[in-house]
Amino acid sequence: MQHRIIVLGAGYAGAVAAGRLARRLRREDVAITLVDADPDFVERVRMHQLAVGQELRPRPFSEMFAGTGVEPVRATVTAVDADRGTVTVTDGTEGTRRLTYDTLVYALGSGWDPQGVPGTAEHAHEIAGRPGALRLRERLAGLGAGESVVVVGGGLTGVEAATEIAESRPDLDVSLAARGELGDWLSAKGRLHLRKVFGGLGITVHERTSVTAVGADHVTTADGRSLPAAVTLWTTGFAVHPIAGATTLKTSGTGRIVVDGTMRSVSHPDVYAVGDAAMAAGPGGKPLRMSCASGVPTAWQAADSIAARLTGGKLPNVPLRYFNQCVSLGRGEGLIQYVTADDRAVGAALTGRLAARYKELVCRAAVWGVANPTLGIPTRARGVLHEPTAPDPTAEAAA
Repeated sequence: MQHRIIVLGAGYAGAVAAGRLARRLRREDVAITLVDADPDFVERVRMHQLAVGQELRPRPFSEMFAGTGVEPVRATVTAVDADRGTVTVTDGTEGTRRLTYDTLVYALGSGWDPQGVPGTAEHAHEIAGRPGALRLRERLAGLGAGESVVVVGGGLTGVEAATEIAESRPDLDVSLAARGELGDWLSAKGRLHLRKVFGGLGITVHERTSVTAVGADHVTTADGRSLPAAVTLWTTGFAVHPIAGATTLKTSGTGRIVVDGTMRSVSHPDVYAVGDAAMAAGPGGKPLRMSCASGVPTAWQAADSIAARLTGGKLPNVPLRYFNQCVSLGRGEGLIQYVTADDRAVGAALTGRLAARYKELVCRAAVWGVANPTLGIPTRARGVLHEPTAPDPTAEAAA
């Protein structure tokens, strides 16, 4: 009988894992099911572009995985029973049903985190996914000249969103509220360039500012100020999907599934977790941050580990590490911050138009790897494993 592999979630990590499994294993040996609520792949790293009105190319899963042996199933995951090896899903045609697995790859990822700040859930916008980005898109389109947009959160998402909005709508009053200093995680060169771009775009920066409440037309800060905000965009971090925390899987305090170096659950050996859903250790035992840069390598690791265990092959022993952080600052500017293996900034950084092109190349490489899961991988005669003949085309996206 075929070994049943179910992959939950088809973001970067889940889609890459499914495609890599398809090219590592024979169809007669395994049945791979990919479950996601969307009918096509969402380029999450481009949600700030979608929010300002740019069109993204649709990539239906039915086309991406045609002929690969991966069966895409459009459904919402409502429960996982890790002890019985079942997943409960619901869709608009068959209603609620239960799927049984031999191996589960959990890649449900994360969403936005209001962090319990009063008024955030009611009044703030988010771009953690396509629905939120489209709602923000509609709201921004309805703003008149001079109206205010406040981006809360000074991390990568906040910086990219603020610059994208300011570049596409120079008639708006765009500001960013950061708990620390602007770009305080960057090198001196990176911080200087970031300030230069923000200044050129006319973005006001409120540094060392915590937002304690969000209203319909303003935000309130910890020092008692009220900042006008026709639109508030909340980008202070992500929270993982709550389903894992409701199972018997061992999870961290934030609900991420605790895994070993092969991305295998430490409590349930038939479950693997990848991407934002996994509490995976990088260099020095430091947890990997939630990002595409972490998600793709964990997907490679999990898929190769599953294939090795099913075929008696050698388990992968590839260290998970970082190389750089790629930041878009609108369409014409960018910042590539080189980092240590454990994600700390070093002095070197690439800036300007060349950095913007580099970031675009990384985004295209990432989606190319998802959309071409088996391209260029020949099958070894009479073997089970598929052997790559060249570096994985998404390797640069892991940076």
